[in-house]
This record gives sequence, C-alpha cells and structure tokens, in this order.
Amino acid sequence: MMVRIILSGCEGRMGHTVAACAEGRQEYKIMAGIDKRQDKNLPFPVFDSPEKITEKADALIDFSNPALLDFLLAFGVRTKTPLILCTTGYSRQQTEKIHEFSKKIPIFFSGNMSLGISLLIELSKKAAQVLGNKFDVEIVEEHHNQKIDAPSGTALMIADGISSVLPEKMHYVYDRHSRRKKRDSNEIGIHSIRGGTIVGEHKVIFAGPQEVLTIAHSAQSKDIFALGALRASAFMSHKDPGLYGMADLLK
Repeated sequence: MMVRIILSGCEGRMGHTVAACAEGRQEYKIMAGIDKRQDKNLPFPVFDSPEKITEKADALIDFSNPALLDFLLAFGVRTKTPLILCTTGYSRQQTEKIHEFSKKIPIFFSGNMSLGISLLIELSKKAAQVLGNKFDVEIVEEHHNQKIDAPSGTALMIADGISSVLPEKMHYVYDRHSRRKKRDSNEIGIHSIRGGTIVGEHKVIFAGPQEVLTIAHSAQSKDIFALGALRASAFMSHKDPGLYGMADLLK
C-alpha cells in the first residue's frame, strides 16, 4: 500500500532529505509540501500555509518550526490526518497541547526518529534501574552549528526516560559555570556542543565509585531520521486517536 504524505518544512535540510528518501520508493508518495519558501523545482506543490492544501494524505510529516504547531494541529483535526511531529524545541505549553489534541487525532511525537536512539534510551533506562542513585548521570549532545535549539530534543528524551525509572524526582542542570556548589545526587547534567556539520552525537555517562559506564550513539547521516519519519507515516496511516512514539514503532 502506498502512503500519501504531506511534508511540512519541505524546504529545510530535513525536508529535502525526507523528499530524497521518499523519491523512487513505491510505498511513499509526497502529495504536497508546506513552507514559506516556494521552490518550483520540487516534484510536488508547495503551499505557505496548511489551510491552502487541498490534496488528500494519509499522514503529515513535520520537520519545520514550533511556531507552526497550532496550524498543523488545526489541519490535522479538520482533515482527520495523522501527524508525525519531528520538530524539536517545543515549549511545555505546546507539549501539553500536543497531548490534548492526541485525544482527537493520532499524533506521533518524537524528538528523534532514529531506531538507534530509541534503543539507547531503553538501555539508559535499564542502566539507571540497575545503578540507581549511586551513579551520577551526565548527558552530552553534539550537533551542527546551524541547529537553533539547545539542548537537543533527543537529550531531553534521554533525560526524561532515565528520570521515569528512578525513585527520586530528578532535576536537570544545563550550565555549571555559575553554580558554586557540589553536585546533587538527584540531578542530571545536560551539555550542548554546536559546531561544523556534526549530524548528531549523544552520550550518556553513568559515573560511579571507581568506574564509569558510557552509552553512546553517533548519527552519520540525516537519512536515518528521514527513513524513521517515513516508517512512522506508514505506521500511523490507520491508527486511532492517541499519542504514539518510537517505542510503539519498535513493538
């Protein structure tokens, strides 16, 4: 079965990557794109607003900007189109809105579309359960110099996953240069590096007495995120309303 897709943020780096990965694959077809920039060379029509789209689709993939969220949610409800939200940098209020709208339409929400990252999170949760509060947890993420948000959505996904299995309420520390105090046992440090053309590096450090455990993932191409989004579109094309993520895709 062919999955018909609307691609939001089609003129961005990830939008181009998704379009390239879908091209030539019989199971996917991009019906239309959404972007303020209008590239007439793309093999599908591009609109500057979701309201102007008339093409029918089985799913909408979004790699754009958090500012577009309200328009996409409204489009999803109006057309009953499942949403694959891959954009990062959402505020807490926006995340709550995504959860609220998932009661009306199927929404796939993930800050990282890599299967490897999903496994890293599961391994980190298992490590946290075994090691408990005897090991300090630090997360280091590296991305290219064009990435706007920091920390990455993936780093926060990892931190949230680890926090969910620990008995203590954890808090996140993003910057230590102004903290003149010893490290608390119930904190997770998150550190961001931006430079060059780094696709994506994530490292979870469990530092304990006399030993250190490190779990790491290195993305070597944006294709892994694009292919993950395409797989999610097929997975979501006939789902009931609800909130889905990479863990559901892996089942």
